[in-house]
Amino acid sequence: MDFKVGLLGRIALLSFSLFALGYSIADEWGVFMTSLFIILVIIQVIFFLRYAESSFKKVRTFLDNIKQDEYSQVYPVKFDGTETDDLHIEFNAILAKLKEDQAEKEANYQYFRSVFKHLSIGLITFGEDGKIQLLNVAAKRILNLDELKNIEQIESVNKELYRAIHELKTGGSELIKIAHPDGIMQLSVYVIELMMRGEQFKLVSLQNIQSELEEKEMEAWQNLVKVLTHEIMNSITPISSLAGTIKSDIEQKLEHAESVSDSDLEDYLMGIATVEKRSEGLINFVSDFRSLAHIPAPKFSSIRLSQLFDQLQVLFHHQLENKGITFRKELDPEELILFGDQTQIEQVLINLVQNAIQAVEESEQKLVRLRAFIDESGKIILEVCDTGKGIEEEALSKIFIPFFTTKKKGSGIGLSLSKQIMRRHKGNIQVKSQLGEGTTFKLIFNG
Repeated sequence: MDFKVGLLGRIALLSFSLFALGYSIADEWGVFMTSLFIILVIIQVIFFLRYAESSFKKVRTFLDNIKQDEYSQVYPVKFDGTETDDLHIEFNAILAKLKEDQAEKEANYQYFRSVFKHLSIGLITFGEDGKIQLLNVAAKRILNLDELKNIEQIESVNKELYRAIHELKTGGSELIKIAHPDGIMQLSVYVIELMMRGEQFKLVSLQNIQSELEEKEMEAWQNLVKVLTHEIMNSITPISSLAGTIKSDIEQKLEHAESVSDSDLEDYLMGIATVEKRSEGLINFVSDFRSLAHIPAPKFSSIRLSQLFDQLQVLFHHQLENKGITFRKELDPEELILFGDQTQIEQVLINLVQNAIQAVEESEQKLVRLRAFIDESGKIILEVCDTGKGIEEEALSKIFIPFFTTKKKGSGIGLSLSKQIMRRHKGNIQVKSQLGEGTTFKLIFNG
């Protein structure tokens, strides 16, 4: 109430002074008295303005403290029930809350900064001007640098890494080899573009995956050797056994000077024909292996997916009709265009559609669906779905291994060939299967 009482008192006093001034002029009290009342009115107006301004000055000071993040000031509280006291209590409560929030924000910042610095993955953030904002210990160790002030300095470390950091967009990744005092490092470079407070910057992660790659490479070689050994032994063993039997029989007849009967000649001829057939099978196997190891570089061009899907439908029309299989095409948008090697992408889709047709042959619902769309991250996705019996979980982890197959007939190189073609297109192939429901193969093009 102190502010209202003071304000009303000053208004009343000013009103009285103005009334006295008017009365002195009207009653002709003389120049001295009139001048005295004028001075008195001016002084009261000045004090009145200062009094009114003093209350706003506290609010202005309070807001300035907030603007400058200065929360240490404490407003005096007398607990006398006045409005000024209530105002000071509210000011102190607000400043205390803001101070607490500031302390919590600073603690969180220091916590995340500490985590950022000590992550095993190298992390770098930089703005549009190339100035480094954050750089953790792992990144310094990977780049073999004590200090990094500008992203341009990375060009002196490795030009391929420098190019990848500048060219990669959000979600993009690339494998880069760099020389390091500890040996060659295989870096997985991943980039995210972010916007904060109107400023664009990049977050780059660097992960040395050399040991993981070597482990996977060794595992891949072991799997490949197992498959190759199995296939070669399956062909060589009967050839060796049959050739040994024929040789032993001929040597025995020569040793005893026995004549060769017509039935023996037929047996020899049949044995030699079998050796020839198995040898041809082995030659075809080696030819398949060579085709897998020598995929030509893709010749990129614009592919209209609606036309490609139509061509596939025509190609498989006779097979689909004879087996009573429904073929469905879905494109969103209808005029979707893919940039890639049309021959190679067509080969991948032929492999997948052929597998899907074989998968639904014994199913009650025989449906093969070909789908193309753009996902939420802007990547073009092609899907080949079937309503077959599905793939067992144990086989799912092996289906992309060269020469592995779950079919009675087949070379086992179709999916591994498709995977290599997708890698050449900077894309990926994924599979999802549910026993009794069907399988979906997804081709992901990063663009």
